[in-house]
Amino acid sequence: MGQDRGKYDFYIGLALAISSSIFIGGSFILKKKGLLRLAKKGSMRAGQGGHAYLKEWLWWAGLLSMGAGEGANFAAYAFAPATLVTPLGALSVLVSAVLSSYFLTERLNLHGKLGCLLSILGSTTMVIHAPKEEEIASLKDMAKKLVDPGFVVFATLVVIVALIFIFVVSPRHGQTNILVYITICSVIGALSVSCVKGLGIAIKEAIAGKNVFKNPLAWVLLVGLVGCVSTQINYLNKALDIFNTSLVTPIYYVFFTTSVLTCSAILFKEWEHMGAGDVIGTLSGFLTIIVGIFLLHAFKDVSVSLATLAVSMRKEERGAAAANGSAPHSNYELLHNESTEDVEDRGLPFDSVSRRNGAMTSSLDG
Repeated sequence: MGQDRGKYDFYIGLALAISSSIFIGGSFILKKKGLLRLAKKGSMRAGQGGHAYLKEWLWWAGLLSMGAGEGANFAAYAFAPATLVTPLGALSVLVSAVLSSYFLTERLNLHGKLGCLLSILGSTTMVIHAPKEEEIASLKDMAKKLVDPGFVVFATLVVIVALIFIFVVSPRHGQTNILVYITICSVIGALSVSCVKGLGIAIKEAIAGKNVFKNPLAWVLLVGLVGCVSTQINYLNKALDIFNTSLVTPIYYVFFTTSVLTCSAILFKEWEHMGAGDVIGTLSGFLTIIVGIFLLHAFKDVSVSLATLAVSMRKEERGAAAANGSAPHSNYELLHNESTEDVEDRGLPFDSVSRRNGAMTSSLDG
């Protein structure tokens, strides 16, 4: 009976994780559609600092879809192991890329598809080999983790980097470089996930009957979460408004996942107990992500597909045939045909011209 219940929970968690990816992947499309509708109406775009999207129902549908996806993802952890649920979050990238090609008429070339696949594989490998975080039973334990010198330094650097990107880099390069807005969302996302975990602990304590409302840390985490999420939504909207969705989604996923894993490793110190296999797997996954990001970003404007690849292969085969001696033979036939046509135009038989040429050759030899 216990084994049947375990299998039942496993499939519930699997279904919730897959539905989470569908909701989150679809949310990017709904938000983009809403932003495009506003652009057609002439409203100030989100990339230019406008907030007219708050009046667009498609944008709110996307936001609700993302909320439903995050809720399903959170619930999935209660039924299935994290090693299953977390990697399945990468499916949202595939969902978004496929839907954007149908509903947004955005094309993803062959390099982009390979980069998307490599990014997903690399992120999945990192998550599989990532160390498990330590259990934190109360807000008191969470408070001790938050004041750890290592995390304080990390959080300070995150805030400094975010402020530099927001006030210095973003005004200059935000409209032309896709990594600017996504970097802001990702580094802030690391802190928002920490706030979510802390609030989850507070909710558990509240359900257990403890009065967590008198604990200042709970309110600090709540305010921090609201501030971080608001910043993420703002700059993610700007990225979606300016750049191709099929590029924004995978890059944001990779950056956000890497940022969260780094924050969790520093906050909970899981890397101290990693084995050699996990270290190699994590580094391999990270290198795979770098290659995927390069393919996505460096060749996004190159028109490459399987059809053009087949044409290039045929050209190479012809070039190889020419190098093996077929080309001179073809040139001879071409000259032969041209000479014949020239003779026919003059009204002379080809044989007489050949004999005449032979005679000329003999006289020259003589």
